[in-house]
Amino acid sequence: MINGFLQLLIFQAIGELMSKFLIPLIPGPVAGLVLLVMFLKWRGAVPQKIDLVGGAILQHLGLLFIPASVGVVMFLPLLQEHLMAVSMALILSVVATIWVTAIVLKFFDANRQGDEHAS
Repeated sequence: MINGFLQLLIFQAIGELMSKFLIPLIPGPVAGLVLLVMFLKWRGAVPQKIDLVGGAILQHLGLLFIPASVGVVMFLPLLQEHLMAVSMALILSVVATIWVTAIVLKFFDANRQGDEHAS
């Protein structure tokens, strides 16, 4: 399990280096995740060690939301003061996320269908 976790940390570290020196607009963890997805796509399968660590992280994913929830409660008066701006930011970010997800899904689905027709 430590080996799989180390592999994930290596991809995040490479992403952080890319973010710092090559592409400063993309956060390091996002760049590392993109590199990990590209590696897994190239490999054709998820290694068992990475799958084991990913499953363990996903089982406890809810715990990662506790600090954010505490922050919301702590700054509730400030959020109420800027309710319109926060609401618009949330709505626009959700729409943008759904739009980008649809584009990425369409791209990967087209590639997968192309692979099926080639076989």
